[in-house]
Amino acid sequence: QVQLVESGGGLVQAGGSLRLSCVASGSFFRIGDMKWYRQVPGKQREFVASIAADDMPTYSDSAKGRFSVYRDNPTNTVYLRLNSLKVEDTAVYYCSMGIKGRSWEAWNFYWGQGTQVTVSS
Repeated sequence: QVQLVESGGGLVQAGGSLRLSCVASGSFFRIGDMKWYRQVPGKQREFVASIAADDMPTYSDSAKGRFSVYRDNPTNTVYLRLNSLKVEDTAVYYCSMGIKGRSWEAWNFYWGQGTQVTVSS
């Protein structure tokens, strides 16, 4: 059973920083893309950033220049560094990973439970 667990959220003032973490546990063959999304109540979940297996990052327009995504493969962890936070960054942040259980299996996508980030003015 694969599980993703996020941590690192909290309350921060505008202009501050946070580092979110997401760790995958369980038995599996390989992790592919690692992604971060966020969601505000009443709105659709939106893409924030991703990092491919080859370490190539991709960012949403709102994240470019302020957020950094990186991964640590030996620990099955993806990080999202949030800098210069704005009130509008307030949301629940979710990680998602593409994971193969066995080498011959298709990629399955797993989600964490989310971590709340609240930015105050």
